Amino acid sequence: MKLNRQLILLFIILVSPVFLLNWYANNQTEQILKRHVTNAYMELNKQNHLLINRDIDTVNRVMTTIIVNPVVQQLQAGRQDAMPDADDLYDRVKLYETADKLIPSYSMGTTGGDAIAYYLYVYDPEDLYSFAPHTSPRFRNGGVFFYTDATKPAWADEALALKGRGFLKIIDGVNTGRSQTLAYIRAVNSVYSGKLTVGVLVASNMDKRIEQSLDTVSLPDNGEMYLTDYGNTVLASTVESSMGRQLDLPPSLVNGTKGETTLDDIYKGYIYVQHADYEIKQKLVYRISTASLLQQQSELKRAIQWISIVYSLFAMIVMAYFWRSLLFPLQKLAGFVRGYEPGRKVPNTEAVNRNDEVGVLIHATYSLAQRLNVLIEDRYLMDIKQKEAQLQLLYQQINPHLLYNTLESIYWKSTLEGNSDSAEMIKELSKLMRISLSRGRELITVQEELEHATAYTRLQQKRYEYEFQVRWETDEEAQANLIPKISLQPLIENAIIHGVRNMGEDGVIVVRAFRRDDRVVVEVEDNGYKPVDHEALNRMLREPLPEIRSSGGYGVHNVHERIQLHFGPEYGIQYSSPPGGGTLVTIRLPVRPAHDEPLPSDAD
Repeated sequence: MKLNRQLILLFIILVSPVFLLNWYANNQTEQILKRHVTNAYMELNKQNHLLINRDIDTVNRVMTTIIVNPVVQQLQAGRQDAMPDADDLYDRVKLYETADKLIPSYSMGTTGGDAIAYYLYVYDPEDLYSFAPHTSPRFRNGGVFFYTDATKPAWADEALALKGRGFLKIIDGVNTGRSQTLAYIRAVNSVYSGKLTVGVLVASNMDKRIEQSLDTVSLPDNGEMYLTDYGNTVLASTVESSMGRQLDLPPSLVNGTKGETTLDDIYKGYIYVQHADYEIKQKLVYRISTASLLQQQSELKRAIQWISIVYSLFAMIVMAYFWRSLLFPLQKLAGFVRGYEPGRKVPNTEAVNRNDEVGVLIHATYSLAQRLNVLIEDRYLMDIKQKEAQLQLLYQQINPHLLYNTLESIYWKSTLEGNSDSAEMIKELSKLMRISLSRGRELITVQEELEHATAYTRLQQKRYEYEFQVRWETDEEAQANLIPKISLQPLIENAIIHGVRNMGEDGVIVVRAFRRDDRVVVEVEDNGYKPVDHEALNRMLREPLPEIRSSGGYGVHNVHERIQLHFGPEYGIQYSSPPGGGTLVTIRLPVRPAHDEPLPSDAD
């Protein structure tokens, strides 16, 4: 498919999802919106209910503090050892006065000025505290009341039956100035005996505290929130004067039988979201009008339509821009590539000066064509130079053969003339040069390297008339292994110059080659008497030394680097001191037989 058709197809692919989204939004937005909003408010309802339960738990902890207070426990009926003598009216009055001041001190303020007030109802079957008032404006912030079997509040038995567990209940105003209040009620048991009861503790104005928590949540278009019991009686709500009435809920919002459940339903034009807690028999219900959501849905539809129109216009402008700036230059480039022939002149184009990717592509293509033309010309010139180089190489190959043949002629002439020492030196020099050149190979066998080292040692002994001894201890298994050429000569040279040169017959150089596990080890040991800092020599091998690299000849550092370049950093040279004194140089090589290394063709 051509690029212009691909660009049109791309435009259709980009615009089609917008129109499909517009069609889908008109048909499914209402249900999607309801479902997503419902899911969001289900989680919000659960968190809001948790916040309310925390507020109730805070009140419950305050009640626990009041209950365990010794003053409250002394009010217990039937515990004569803990309360004042029944005939001592003065002590009873003092105890009452202390308790009456204690209880209001725990009151907690709420938004709106209505505080949570605590009231302690003490069971007084013998009416020993008949002097205490039953009602007074000063009890607005809490206080202590006494009741007998005849004056017992209607909810007292329910609290006692729960044995210390608190519950919410709508009761009379309890001196709060209101006709009804939502109270948190809890029995006060003796901390000394589980069979005895002090009375009942009541926290009033709980509806104000819960409404304060409900006000932290914002529902659309004045959505309603209700805290109910399992009988659907409203305990607290954001709706005025709704406490105590029955809430009409969808039949599908059934009460849970264990744990916590979160349900939702659309019923009579409202979305209901309910979170129920079976343990405390409470439910938090959100009621949101579907009309408000449909209004938001209409606004969303209009927004999607405008987005679709703007997006389509923008896509058309973008496509027109790319058609002009991208498609036309690429079409010209395609025509050039199809008609290009090697050696053809490359035309100039304005697109080459563009800084974007298309300009880079066109510039690279034209530059490639130009370089191809240059390469064709260069290849022709290189073929000519290669022919000349091959001829030159053939001439150069004659020189080593001429040198070997000349040395061989001098060797035989010296032998015939009786100059055996000179003949032997010429023979060793010929061998030394032949192995050094080694037909261009960098790696030779240990056996060849030993022959090279032997030739060098004999030359040095004959040249300077050295009397030191050289012993060769090699295993046949190690001789076929590969080693960089001219590795032993610098080591033997150092052993002669710095070790045994002036020791006469006492000087000994031992050259060993053997295999140890998965390595081949070559050692050069001398018994020189001069002190040597072997650690300094090892540091020198590990650190780059420009002065060694720039010097002529083959130094020990050069040998060490060549070994590591060929075989890896775990191989190389190491200096140490042998038990008898002197210097021991160890070369570590991998096991690599000569037949594993391809050899260059013989040029002889």
